[in-house]
Amino acid sequence: MAFDIDEYTQTAHRVQDDDIDYDAFRERPLSRAAVRCLRYMSDVESHTICYLRDLLVTPSHRDPEITAFLTMWSFEEFWHGEALDKVLRAHRVPATYQHIRQVRLAQGFLDVIHPIHQAIAGYTVGQDYVAVHMTWGAVNEWSAHVAYGRLIEREEHPELTKLLRRIQAQESRHLAFYAYQARMRLERSARARRLTRLALRAFWDPVGAGIQPRAETRFVLDYLLGGPEGAKQIIRIDQKVDSLPGLSGLHLLARGVGKFGVGPLARRPAGLRRAPFRPDPGTAGVRTG
Repeated sequence: MAFDIDEYTQTAHRVQDDDIDYDAFRERPLSRAAVRCLRYMSDVESHTICYLRDLLVTPSHRDPEITAFLTMWSFEEFWHGEALDKVLRAHRVPATYQHIRQVRLAQGFLDVIHPIHQAIAGYTVGQDYVAVHMTWGAVNEWSAHVAYGRLIEREEHPELTKLLRRIQAQESRHLAFYAYQARMRLERSARARRLTRLALRAFWDPVGAGIQPRAETRFVLDYLLGGPEGAKQIIRIDQKVDSLPGLSGLHLLARGVGKFGVGPLARRPAGLRRAPFRPDPGTAGVRTG
């Protein structure tokens, strides 16, 4: 089904949170595990502008529909991060631009070379490289949508549910665009199918793994995708990936999260241990259950 880019650009908006009772989180705090997940999620949402930078040095910037979408996508993702930060601050967890700056500075030299690598790869491969990016985006958006849903289920907090459902609604449009673009480009090019399959199999990792310590990624994956229900969600996402042209049988999510000791293909790499909860200063109001 075609994606209506004109309708999306006219209706994209800041996630509505004026009626969210953030004080309710002080009266009924989230679990420490949930706050830890929200810290991770906020960091990922706030890093969107850096992902955008890497996309715009590839042939993707030549397509006006893609750049129109990316403009609105980055705008909406910014406000997702801002809303999640309000929840963190309600739990007395510092959530400021200084924290975002620290996350970006922590990327070090990799942050410098990544756009260079993307530019070289993109212009070496050519237009088919756009299919890789669009498919990658679809997988990440499917994963994010499921992650928010699992956090809703695990916490059963009315105000968190209200906020995350609204974020999910916007993520649904994001993933619809990426999935449409991915399917269209994979269908029309055997080369794009080969390149995309190779890139995903060789380089894809769970969302946020590239900007967070491995132990943090493992914790979040275990909390949100561990156990029987998490395994069901992993399989469902893999079925969506399998439905894209040329990508059947990848077991992408199962293999990706399995490297962190989670899911139906879980394996624990040597030296990777479960990280203890290390709250930011001032998290005494966060419940432990």
